[in-house]
Amino acid sequence: MIIYFLKSIILGIVQGFTEFLPISSTAHLILSVNLLKLDFSEFIKSFIIIIQFASILAVIILYWKKIWSSWENIKKIIIAFIPTAILGLLFYKIVKNFLQESLDIIALALFLGGVIMLFLEKRYIRKMGEATDVVDIKDIKDISYQQCFFIGIFQALAMIPGVSRSAATILGGLSMGISRLAIVEFSFLLAIPTMLAASSLDLIKTGFNFSFNDLIFLIIGFIVSFIVAWFSIKFLLKFIKKNDFRVFAWYRIILGVIIFLFLYT
Repeated sequence: MIIYFLKSIILGIVQGFTEFLPISSTAHLILSVNLLKLDFSEFIKSFIIIIQFASILAVIILYWKKIWSSWENIKKIIIAFIPTAILGLLFYKIVKNFLQESLDIIALALFLGGVIMLFLEKRYIRKMGEATDVVDIKDIKDISYQQCFFIGIFQALAMIPGVSRSAATILGGLSMGISRLAIVEFSFLLAIPTMLAASSLDLIKTGFNFSFNDLIFLIIGFIVSFIVAWFSIKFLLKFIKKNDFRVFAWYRIILGVIIFLFLYT
């Protein structure tokens, strides 16, 4: 039983650290579940969804003032959330019952996401070094409502395990000329309604039908995820001020290749 709960701590660490990095926390949780030899039960599927909200609590606390200091920010978050809400309701069963169990899809999503990220980073760096007519949105307040909606569409792609919610929003932002720091912070804020809705929907669908041990497993993972996510947010903000996303892109590509090799050799 102790080993069982230790596995919850490991999953909490994995979730908290990877949630805001553009490398897909869901993919890493699914891979960790396989490596830890846990049964991919309905509870574990729900655990993977619900535990992500623990990381979001860290965002709520760290960005409390920024969220409520501007009604414009709240409206932009709502607008960006709409595409994800609609598509999430439509494809919930497919994602949970099919896509979550497919390591092939995870590997492909990681690989292609890394390639696209490298391309956009190269394009972004090139344009930033060119003429002054390049639009560079450096703050959330400068992101338009139309851009928010398109960012929401990009985020909806993250329903596919391996895509990464943060990676999808970041790639969408970079493609529209939004600065790295601005899109990272907007990704943090957009995660709040997204993960709250995903966790609530799963609890409603499952009827909170967990055993006592499952509940303790979830609580432990939830607390650990919250603590680790707090430091992960601070790490990413500090990292992105001096670096770009290419290291994450190469990590995704390498991990995707490793999974493919594992599956087919």
